Amino acid sequence: MKHEALVAAYPESEENLTKYAHWLATQGLTRGLLGPREVDRIWDRHLANCAVITVLIPDKATDFDISSCTCLPALVIAIVRSDVKVTLVEPLLRRCEFLEEVIADLALTNVTVIRSRAEQTKNLKADVVTARAVAPLERLLGWTLPLMAKGGQVLAMKGSSAADEILNAESQLRGFTAEIFELGQGIVDPLTTVVQIKAQR
Repeated sequence: MKHEALVAAYPESEENLTKYAHWLATQGLTRGLLGPREVDRIWDRHLANCAVITVLIPDKATDFDISSCTCLPALVIAIVRSDVKVTLVEPLLRRCEFLEEVIADLALTNVTVIRSRAEQTKNLKADVVTARAVAPLERLLGWTLPLMAKGGQVLAMKGSSAADEILNAESQLRGFTAEIFELGQGIVDPLTTVVQIKAQR
């Protein structure tokens, strides 16, 4: 467990990270947002895994997250980067209610919850669009690219299949670059794999 390493990296966020870990281990479990086997891995597999992607997010950026049914990585981004304005897109009412309760308890002022599907919010744009455990990249791009503002980026959290997913999404990536990052050295093990997608210049 990388609890100590994560707190050392984000000391000002320790209180809210601890509160959020408790939410996930209790209400997150009982409401079906987290499986029983994940409780002992909340700090390393979930919190640390998500926090390290913030190195790719510019200062004072806006972020749309379309993986809000798991609340990750959006709420972790909001906790460790108070300068980032985070919007969570979630279609189910019960999950929206959970998110609102957590946001209120943690007193996060940089988070908004929109009850909607990603494909229904194409009139909105953000500097960064994040997604974790949503869909293969080939399908994910259809939801995320329309939300990306000019000069923005998509950050798709992936695993060992990242390179293969990029190959499978080749036709959707025309006009875009896709780069794989391994993040979190000394904080999380295994490292967090992120596919960063930007428009070609």
